[in-house]
This record gives sequence, C-alpha cells and structure tokens, in this order.
Amino acid sequence: MLKLDLIQTVAFGGIVLFVGYALRRVFPPLARYNIPAPVVGGLLVAAIVLVCRQFGVEPMTFDLTLRDPLMIAFFTTIGFGASLSLLKVGGPQVAIFFLIATVIAVAQNVLGILLTLPFGLPPLFGVLSGSVTLTGGPATGLAFAPLFEQAGIEGAATVAVAAAMFGIVSGGLIGGPIGTVLVERHKLRRIPPGKTRVAARTAENIVEDKMVEPKSAAPEDEDVEAYALLKSLTVILAAMWIGGWLSRGFASLGITLPAYIGAMLTAALIRNFDDWTHWIKLSQRTIDDIGHVTLSLFLVIALMTLKLWQLAGLAVPLVIILVGQVALVAVTCFWPVFRLMGRDYDAAVMSGGYCGFMLGTTANSMAIMKSLVERYGRAPRAFLVVPMVGAFFIDFTNAIIITLFINLVK
Repeated sequence: MLKLDLIQTVAFGGIVLFVGYALRRVFPPLARYNIPAPVVGGLLVAAIVLVCRQFGVEPMTFDLTLRDPLMIAFFTTIGFGASLSLLKVGGPQVAIFFLIATVIAVAQNVLGILLTLPFGLPPLFGVLSGSVTLTGGPATGLAFAPLFEQAGIEGAATVAVAAAMFGIVSGGLIGGPIGTVLVERHKLRRIPPGKTRVAARTAENIVEDKMVEPKSAAPEDEDVEAYALLKSLTVILAAMWIGGWLSRGFASLGITLPAYIGAMLTAALIRNFDDWTHWIKLSQRTIDDIGHVTLSLFLVIALMTLKLWQLAGLAVPLVIILVGQVALVAVTCFWPVFRLMGRDYDAAVMSGGYCGFMLGTTANSMAIMKSLVERYGRAPRAFLVVPMVGAFFIDFTNAIIITLFINLVK
C-alpha cells in the first residue's frame, strides 16, 4: 500500500484534477452538463478505490492535512465577494432575485425534512439533500459533511456528492426547457438581426466587471502582478486567522458552525470596510483566481477519499427526496421567479438560470442562459442579476441558513 504525505497528496490531487479536465474534453457530455473537472477526476479515483476494495486491496492512503485549510480559503474568498456595493449596482432586481433564492433555499430544507419522515431517516438527512448540496453544490456539501457526520448522518460526504451530482445534471436538463416554455407561452421571443453570439465568460468575470478594480501599484523594483497576488493572499490568510478566533467564540457559546463561517464573515466585513475606505484596495479578480485554485484542489482531494460503498441502502430515499427537490425548483421558476422578476423576456431567461444554481452550480446557469439567448436574443438584465446572486450572494446566505438548520434540527 502506498502512503502519501501531505505534499504528495496535493501533488497527486493536482494530477487527478488535470485528468478530469482531459476526460471532459474526451467525453463532451461531461462538459455539456457542467460536471466540474475536480469532480470527474476525484470520483474516478474514488471508483478505482471502490473496485480495489472489492478485491480486498487498499491501493493508497492520503494525508488530508491540507484539505480543510484549502476549503476554508475558498469560502473566505466567497466572503470577499459579499460586497454591499454590488447590491446597489444591481438595483432592486438583484435584491428581489436574491430574496427569492434565499427563501427557496429555506424551502428546500423544509421539503427535505418532510420527505425523510416516511423513511424513518434523521431530519438532517433531508437538510443534507436540500440547500446544502443543491443551492450549495458539491463544495458546500463536502464542507458541511463533517458536521452532519457528527450529528449522526453516516457517509454524509458520499451522500452530499451524490445529491450534488443529481442536482447538477437535473438543473442542466430542465433549465433550458423551462426558459423555452416561458418564452413561447408568453410570446416573449425576440428576433435578433442575426444569430446572437455570446462570449464564453464565467459568472465571476461578469460580476467583476461591475466592481471597481483598484489600479495596480507596487513598491519600486517589485513585480506589479506578483505584489497584487501577495497582498490578496495575505489578506485571505489574515481573514482566516481572525475568523478562526470568531469560530471558536461561537463554539464556546454552544453554536455548531462549519470551520469556514468565521473566516467568511470576517472576509465580508473586510470587503465592505475596504469598499467604504479604499484603504486596502482589494482586487476581486485576484481573490477569485485564488478561490478557484483552492476550490479545485479541495474538491479533488475530498472526492478522492469518498467511501462510495456507504451509499448502499440510501439510494431509494435519496432519489425520491431529490426528485421532490427538482419539482420544487421547477415550480418556483413559474412562480415566484418569472412573475416577480417582471414577466418579460429577461425574466424568462433568469428563470432558466435560476434552475442552474438552485440545483447545482452557477456554471449551469450561464450555460442555460447562453443557450436561450443564442436562440431568442440578448438578455442583458439576466446576465447581470443571475451571476451576482448565483456566484456571490447566495453562497453567503446559504451557509447561514444551513448553520441555523443544523443547530435547530436534531
């Protein structure tokens, strides 16, 4: 059996990550349904370990020392994206869409709890199959999994990934058709002068354009880009440091929190303080780049160590709960999302995008909206509202919602 230390584990994870990217190129459906490369590579390793286990062989062990720090670093970068100035830029539409998504995230957990009752499962199993893994996606599911394990949900990490994958695929399948039905039923179709071309951009790129990017500056004889990276990394580490104290303070009060909450709250405070004073001059682009790296490495390391055999016996109740969750999101696309967002063409496109991030990832939202506007015409308001809420704000409030449910539901 091969034993990997912490550096070897991260290095192996990095190699597996790029195997995931390669597999997405070789098998187009993986990219079409926005299955992240860390998930592809990590689940491949987990599957190999499962097969080896059937033959009584354990091929390797991993040192997970750096897994949690990478996870905390990623969610700290999410905190830095919680800028109140963005709400002002987005206007009332962003606030309304954000409120709808937050309320439905609560509803996902309530529905999950209700659907667990006939199976005699713990109520927290329903929460894990609710906003944790659907609104939150695989990263949030894996981040909260240890708390659910402590609360008695065996194999929480494996269940979280299974639920998140079900949500990602479901969101990709129903988002486009729902948007199409709304456009056609209400005769909202736009006939562009020619085929609409949509540049391939991530949700983060779109939102970053709305934020004030500080002018790059560095001390004499210092590389400007390296200095900006160093400053961003230092601020992230400082937020993690202070956040650790904050989390311990909450824990002393008997409040159950995931490890990253303190750092994420600290980062949000620093971001809004800097928006007000312009003292630190944070670069959200650089912070998001660091977040993307830490998320990819965290996901692939966490997924490599999944115990897939723990899903045995939970498949039927999990599928039934998730089908109910997909139905909830589909219904809410028609009301309240479409109606409250204006009942116009942009609202129809937003409804499709809403399916994407409420059932998996913001990447799904962008792909769904891209397919709709290429067919029917531009929807600039949708491409402002959905990325702001899906990529920045909902992850912040969803973490608070999940924490409340963990502490209230036993």
